[in-house]
Amino acid sequence: MIKEIALIIVSVVFVNNFVLSKFLGLCPFLGVSQKTSSAVGMGAAVTFVMTLSSAITWIVYNYVLLPGDVNIIAKVFPSIRELGLIDVLKTISYILVIATLVQFVEMMLRKMVPTLYESLGIYLPLITTNCAVLGVALLNTTDSPTQLGFLQATVQGFGAGIGFTIAMLLMSGIRERLALVNIPQPLRGVPIAFICTGLMALAFFGFSGMVQ
Repeated sequence: MIKEIALIIVSVVFVNNFVLSKFLGLCPFLGVSQKTSSAVGMGAAVTFVMTLSSAITWIVYNYVLLPGDVNIIAKVFPSIRELGLIDVLKTISYILVIATLVQFVEMMLRKMVPTLYESLGIYLPLITTNCAVLGVALLNTTDSPTQLGFLQATVQGFGAGIGFTIAMLLMSGIRERLALVNIPQPLRGVPIAFICTGLMALAFFGFSGMVQ
């Protein structure tokens, strides 16, 4: 079990990093990576949301949406599956879970760390629509090549958050250095950030094959 958990974490942190391998979550990745302090705060918030949303959406999928004897919604509304509403309910329920967790994080940061809340700005509530968070929830349930257990799904969500945080920290360190050098005017800002992201993705491509 410990070996399996370690392989899952290595896979989602290095081999299948959601930012540098799947290019998900680029909006906060590029928007909040100018400073290391903001990158740490955003990475911690995304890791928290990814971990809890992975656990909750796994429960929702396996006990509410997945066909079987333990399906709660099918017992209450037997005809709902015949109407083809399960896929719609899946997306709505996942987004609802993620939005609730983001609101919780936003309230906690506003009360406990107001400076970090101000520095994250609009990108904090945008975690709700962060495709990386929804991508983790889908990868743990409907898009998983094999059926994952509750612990596996939760660990995969946590590892994905750690991978997102590592990518944010690497990018923030690079952009802080870039702020001190003379970059040609056409490449300043987002263009040089995309170039650095591509080079980082090539570097992480070297981890491919470590975990099957």
